[in-house]
Amino acid sequence: MNFLRGVMGGQSAGPQPSGAETVQKLCDRVASSTLLEDRRDAVRALKALSKKYRLEVGSQAMEHLVNVLQTDRSDSEIIGYALDTLCNLISNEVEEEEPADESEEENVQKTNSEDLAGQFAEIYIKQQDNLALLLSLLEEFDFHVRWPAVKLLTALLKNQGPQVQQIILVSPMGVSRMMDLLADSREVIRNDGLLLLQQLTKANAAIQKIVAFENAFERLLDIITEEGMSDGGIVVEDCLLLLLNLMKNNSSNQNFFKEGSYIQRMKPWFEVAEDNSGWSAQKVTNLHLMLQLVRVLVSPVNPPGATSSCQKSAFQCGLLQQLCTILMATGVPADILTETINTVSEVIRGSQVNQDYFASVNAPSNPPRPAIVVLLMSMVNERQPFVLRCAVLYCFQCFLYKNQKGQAEIVATLLPATIDANSISAGQLLCGGLFSTDSLSNWCAAVALAHALQDNSIQKEQLLRVQLATSLGNPPVSLLQQCTNILSQGDKINRRGSKVQTRVGLLMLLSTWMTNCPIAVSHFLHNQTNVPFLTAQISENLGEEEQLVQGLCALLLGICIYYNENSLENYTKEKLKQLIEKRIGKEIFIEKLAYISKHELYSRAGQKPQPSYNSPEQMLFDHDFTKLVKELEVLITKAVQKSSEDEKKEEEVKKSLEQHDSIVNQYKELIREQDLQLNELKKQVTALTNQNEQSQTTITQQMSQIQQLRDQYNLLKIQGKPLDNQHLIHNEAAQINGIQPKADMEEIGRLRKEVEELKKQHNVLEGQLAEKESEIDKLRTAQSTGNLAEVTTDVAGDQQMDQHKLVGTAEASLRDNDSDSAAVKIGQLENRLSVLEDENNTLKDQVKILTEEKKSLDQQLASTNSTIAILETDKRKLQQELTESKKEQDDLLVLLADQDQKIFGFKNRLKELGEPVEDEDDLESADQEDDDDDEDDPN
Repeated sequence: MNFLRGVMGGQSAGPQPSGAETVQKLCDRVASSTLLEDRRDAVRALKALSKKYRLEVGSQAMEHLVNVLQTDRSDSEIIGYALDTLCNLISNEVEEEEPADESEEENVQKTNSEDLAGQFAEIYIKQQDNLALLLSLLEEFDFHVRWPAVKLLTALLKNQGPQVQQIILVSPMGVSRMMDLLADSREVIRNDGLLLLQQLTKANAAIQKIVAFENAFERLLDIITEEGMSDGGIVVEDCLLLLLNLMKNNSSNQNFFKEGSYIQRMKPWFEVAEDNSGWSAQKVTNLHLMLQLVRVLVSPVNPPGATSSCQKSAFQCGLLQQLCTILMATGVPADILTETINTVSEVIRGSQVNQDYFASVNAPSNPPRPAIVVLLMSMVNERQPFVLRCAVLYCFQCFLYKNQKGQAEIVATLLPATIDANSISAGQLLCGGLFSTDSLSNWCAAVALAHALQDNSIQKEQLLRVQLATSLGNPPVSLLQQCTNILSQGDKINRRGSKVQTRVGLLMLLSTWMTNCPIAVSHFLHNQTNVPFLTAQISENLGEEEQLVQGLCALLLGICIYYNENSLENYTKEKLKQLIEKRIGKEIFIEKLAYISKHELYSRAGQKPQPSYNSPEQMLFDHDFTKLVKELEVLITKAVQKSSEDEKKEEEVKKSLEQHDSIVNQYKELIREQDLQLNELKKQVTALTNQNEQSQTTITQQMSQIQQLRDQYNLLKIQGKPLDNQHLIHNEAAQINGIQPKADMEEIGRLRKEVEELKKQHNVLEGQLAEKESEIDKLRTAQSTGNLAEVTTDVAGDQQMDQHKLVGTAEASLRDNDSDSAAVKIGQLENRLSVLEDENNTLKDQVKILTEEKKSLDQQLASTNSTIAILETDKRKLQQELTESKKEQDDLLVLLADQDQKIFGFKNRLKELGEPVEDEDDLESADQEDDDDDEDDPN
């Protein structure tokens, strides 16, 4: 123990050992000591030295520490010391005893610490059993074991994340043990478990799926609710970060989150109070992460089907409405408002229902204004933050994405018939921003207006009707003309044309407007100054900043060539190409056109729809415009390089193709007519086939009737009463046609009387049957079943007798009647016989049912008999016990009599010896005398 006191800071005589020597002695003590207390003290000393002598402890003691974890599992204290020591070795924390002003030394120390941590972590996980041992320690409930195990595993994941993830992935129940940490009642372990799961789920889709299917979403949302949602602390932030890890770039988990109806549980997160002043920094962080989580679900980079379903759920559960409430609320911090605008943008992007709802949202102002108008006012206001203006532009773009209805509403606010002088419209704000002195407002308004025309030729033509009043006394000019005037006049109009950002925005607007719109191209070419301006801009040798403008001018001129309908003689396709060849040169023109796609900001804008720039000067390209450039660059290059002969050949080819198409169309029409005729013929064939089948069925029925009549004739002929052939033929024809001869009318009446008699007999039989059924019901309730078989036999015999009577009646009728009436009577009697046979079968079925009931009653009787036998057996046992008890009672009486006799003998002997003895009889007589004395005494 003196040695340990010296290590832990006590004074000792002689030279002090070095750190490496001390660590070596402690390691020897851990390895060789047989007493648990000695090993525990040595491990505790190693823990104390692990920060100061990190390299020495890590290089010498790691193996011994692992052995302690394996062999001393029963002692939680030594296990906790060993885990703490390993955690100090593998953790990246730097010793805090550094001088504050030596930053370079701190950086070096930090780098060395990270290197050592990575090396020790690699050494530890080299044996996969070590990690399995650590995972098994997570099951220990002891705080001094479980908590350091969580911290050590987190440190291993920070330093050797991919390797540790692969080991955990193949470890049985590895992820489940970590998920159990979230259910720990101790907040420290639960919170560190969140940090552990954050490291575990980084950039590993397989582990993310396993964690999600371990009910992670339910547990995390419960913790967020318990901690106060957006008003919660750092624990809510950790839960949100873990949720982002699980769902970002993981469509499977996103779908699982949506199908689990967890989107509905996000709505309460965004409920804000009316007084939004005094937001804490933690609340801002939490709400920012919550908004990011919503954006992950509705991101444009997700599969279209998944995004649309999440957008639908957001609207149905009221999440979109709650976000719009934050959007229009007052006192919301600027960064939260910006992120909310971006979130609403992606929730409504491409969803017609959500876009329609957003269009109906009004700001709480007096008078109420549409939310779109309020947002556009912020976009064109140069005093608003740059990120907020970018967010509004993105929101406006998402509102118009695949929304022709919204595009028409925006363009309609610019048309003369719909302008309201008393209110500010979206179109007025866009025009105001388009021609303001702020270049960023020019660019944003131009891009926003271009999105109102995207893939919508109708609105492109409608926008040509817009007229602008430039100044008093001057006639109004069209919006297209005003845009080209600003471009061509340059410094003459408040130097707006000299700004690159403004000109780029206007050129993008004009290019989008004129693409696939020949009428707009004609309007543009109608101004005689536009083409000379474009050619002059392209042909000049300007600086690098102007190269982008030159490329966009080349693009606009190429659009005028490709979508030209040759309606103006001075600016036909051929003349414009000749102008390019003479003034600019085809090679130079194509080279200037290629400047657009080579610009450094072009590829950045094409990555994602949301505009994300560090400064206003970088906002030069729009995401959708980059797609348009890719399509037009190839088309314009081919159109410019083609010669007049090639165009003539193409026109001839087009004409031949048109002729070919017309011929093909004629053949198509002919084929359609033939198809219609063929279908009608098929219907006719089907109808005739059905008629044929019906005719065949009728013929078959008639043939069978003829055969029956022939059989009847042969039967009567055999009986000795042949009919005349003509009479037979007449009867056959009459029966086939459903007509009865007049000579047989009397016979029919007689047969009807017989039928009535048979009906009476039938009623009698039914009465008898009812009586027999009542007897059967009585027999069912009887306990004795001995006569059931006889009754059943009688019923069957009666039915057989009835049948014999009916058959006899039928034979007598056959003998008494002539051949024709006999045949009819035979058929009727056969029908009657079949009815009686059915009734007989019914009675047989009832007899079977009664037989089955008899069997069941027999079984019940047998069970009752067995119960009676058991009771009799019990009775015999009880009687035997009673007899035995009586016998025992008699024996006891005999013993009592013997005992009394012995007592009497002993008393007599005592009397003989002169001893006084009180007998029970004497006592009774004395008592009697006392009672008599009491009665005689009058007092």
